[in-house]
Formats: sequence, C-alpha cells, structure tokens
Amino acid sequence: MPAIHDVQRAPETAEKTGITDKSAELPLVLDLDGALIRTDILFETFIAFVRQNPLRLFQVAAWVLRGRAILKQKLAEKAVLDVESLPATEDLVSFAAREAAMGRQVHLATATDSLVAHRIKKRFPFISRVFASDGATNLKAKAKAAVLVDAFPDGFAYAGDSRADVPVWKAAQDSLVVNPTPGVLRAARAVREPVEVFARPKAGFKFAAKVLRLHQWAKNGLIFAPLLLGGLMFNVEAWTLAAAGFLALSLLASATYLLNDLFDLADDRRHWSKRNRPLASGRLKIAHALVLIPAGMIAAYAIAAWIGPVAIGFLTLYLALTLAYSFSLKKIELLDAAVLATLFTVRLGFGVALAGVVFSPWLLVFSMFLFLSLSFAKRHVEVTRMEAHGRTKAAGRGYKAGDGPMVAMIGAASGLASVQVLVMYVMNEAYSAGAYAQPLMLWAAPPILFLWVARIWLLAQRGELDDDPVAFAVKDGPSLLLGAVLGMVFAAALLGSPL
Repeated sequence: MPAIHDVQRAPETAEKTGITDKSAELPLVLDLDGALIRTDILFETFIAFVRQNPLRLFQVAAWVLRGRAILKQKLAEKAVLDVESLPATEDLVSFAAREAAMGRQVHLATATDSLVAHRIKKRFPFISRVFASDGATNLKAKAKAAVLVDAFPDGFAYAGDSRADVPVWKAAQDSLVVNPTPGVLRAARAVREPVEVFARPKAGFKFAAKVLRLHQWAKNGLIFAPLLLGGLMFNVEAWTLAAAGFLALSLLASATYLLNDLFDLADDRRHWSKRNRPLASGRLKIAHALVLIPAGMIAAYAIAAWIGPVAIGFLTLYLALTLAYSFSLKKIELLDAAVLATLFTVRLGFGVALAGVVFSPWLLVFSMFLFLSLSFAKRHVEVTRMEAHGRTKAAGRGYKAGDGPMVAMIGAASGLASVQVLVMYVMNEAYSAGAYAQPLMLWAAPPILFLWVARIWLLAQRGELDDDPVAFAVKDGPSLLLGAVLGMVFAAALLGSPL
C-alpha cells in the first residue's frame, strides 16, 4: 500500500510500494490545481477579476467563446491574484522540498496559464522548471502527458489529483496521488499502485456545518421573538409560518455568506482566523461554492413563495442589503456596522410580518441599538487583533490602527442606548399593549440586558471575545444563562405566573 501522508511512510518493501533508488532519481513533476495548492487557479483568477466589477462577467463570456486557453491567459493578465496566500498542500510541499534538497529534480506541470504558473514558481523555490498553458495550448490530460514524455524520455514521476491526470499517470513511471476523492484514487490504482498518497482532510457534518455557517442561523432566531412578545406562544399556524420563514432566511443567509467569502478570499487568507474558513483554506472548491450559492437562493425563494409575497419582499430586501454590503459598504467604516445592525432588524421585522402582530417602533429601535453595539464589538476585536499583528489597516475594511478606542466608545454607548430603549418600552407601551398578563415582571429585563452587554464589552476590551459576538454568545455559559433568565422573565410577564 502507498504511504498516506497524515502519517509516517509505512515500513514496506521497495517491491511492494514501487519505491526504488531508480524511482527516487526520476524527475518529480507536480500538478498545480488541487495538488500543490488546494484550489483552482482558473476560478481564483475569475473571482479576482469579477469582484472588482460584476459587469466584467460579459467580458469573461466573450473570452470563453474564444477557447479555454485564451480564457486562462486573459484572466491571468487582467486579474490581481495574491499567489502568496493561496492555500498549499503542506504535506506535498514538505515532501517535494525534501526530495529537492536530496538532489532530485522537481518540476511543475499545470493547465494554468504560464504567467501565473511562473509567479507561483517563485513562491516554491524547489521548483526547477514550469510547463504550463500558453494561450494556444491548454496543457491538460493527454496534452500534458505528451509534453512531459517529450521532456523526460527516460521517465518521470507525476503527482496529480483528478481524473484528468489519468493519461499523465499512464505516461509516467511512478504515480503520486494528492487530495483524491475515492473515485480518483481507484482510477489511479487502475493504472498502477501509487508510491505516495497525500490524503485530503475528511469532510463530515462539522465541515458541512462550517460551509453552511449553521452557527450563524442562530441570528435568524429573531424571527420567533414577535411570537413570544405578541402572545402567540401557543399558536401553531404562527409557529409554522415563522419556522418556514426561518428556514428560508437561513438558506439565503448561507448562500450570501458563501458569496461574501468568495469576494473576500484574499483578505480572509491573510486573517488570523478567517483563513480557516472552507473556501479560504481550499477545503471547499470554488466550483462547488458557485453551485451551492444559486441552489441556496432558489430553495430560499421557493419556501418564500409558499409563504407569500411578504416573505419574498423581506428576502429580497435582505439579499439587496447583503449584496451592497459585500460589494461596497463593508469597506466604509462605521457605516458597515450600521448595515449589519439593519440586517438584524430586517430579521426582526420579518418575524413581525409573519406573526401578524401589531408593529412596535420600540422593538425595532431597540434592535438597531443592540445590534449596532454588537457589530461594533466585532469591529473592535478585529481592530485590536490587527494592531497586535502589527498591521496598520484592516484588510478589506475601512478601519485603521488606533480606531479601537473610538469604536469601543460608540459600541458601548449603543449598548447602553438599547437598555434605555427597553426601559422606555416597559414604561410607555408594555402596560398598555394588552399582551402581558403581568407587565410588572418586565422590569427585570433591563438589568439582565445591561449585564450581558457589559459582559460583551468587558471581554472585548480584554481581548477574550470571539470575532463574532453572536456566535460567541451561543457558546458562552454566562450568556446562555442570562438569555434563559430573560426568556423566563418574558414568559412570566406573558402568562402572569411567577418566576
């Protein structure tokens, strides 16, 4: 059996593995896309080109009609690609560097355009020579095999990752398989037993949850708040509509998170925590994301169509705000946090519409101030960590070193304003609304909210807060306890029973 490269090479005989002194002397040729790096340069350059102006899609379409080699060449020329941050297959990099240090020739053969391939060669100094597409020839599959046979008549070893590499493995003397799916590994073994297998990370439920950002679905729980505040706790029809709305908005949100990650690839890869996201790390292929995004949107709108025009309207508003944020508004300091707070308030407004309860301006003003505070807490964490990493400007954002105190001041003030709005709601509307059997119980809510907001900002100031306060809150014991107590307070006020 070949070695699996999250473990040490197995102590097997040369006859069994195919590893011989002669094999070690063969030139080692590495594929690029999906092998040396965990992503596809064609899609990387496409995203880098289009993110600057979505209207460039029409220009890309014109290049597609001229052939794949021309498309790659044009994108390589026009796109601004950060090759230093592209996610590499570290096991293969270490192996190739070690082989090169022992005197073995290591080369790169890729269907990527020559312009980008030579830039990547500079990143990996162990690479001696580059074979790549040139605008006339798309160096893939049989074309790549023919070029390598001509360049290395005495034989070569080839490291690839896909079914397109099967013709190259057939032409090679030794096969190395990188990040393979089970089907690709079977296809490689049908040619010959690979001398090395660099296994891909396993993808299970946790990976799927990260791709869909399931933990972010907790934010959409705001849809259910109007049911509780409007006295519809036991209304099955209202809960059914709210649940459908929750699912629709969650699917749309997952799609827009992926879209935002696509346009933030370069920035995320240079971020201390965001670089581990599925797209930034290369664990999720860009091609798969480009399928998941429209699929999520279509599913969301299908559910919204079942609910009715109101749901379609709110989803469209949410989508428009999110796209505006992803393309432009997130780069404008202060306004970015206001847009995030607005998105939270849209969630709440969607819940009000689904429940059919009386509109309360107090509720929406409270939401704006509270989530404005949490949005600034997120930015405060990013600014302080940016400064700790010696950077002067946040990547893809408008904040600079030294903005932390001002961001903290505005954010803490917004949090205190939300507490004040809750006090005014209890004083001016809770008693007259008629929804509460025991409105006096609501006076316990403002102190509980104050404790939670104060805790968030204390942890932010200490540098102990997660990048996202909402994601932090759903995992933080004291936050969950305060949330449970607050829920019991509102339940007691609605039902008229003591805590």
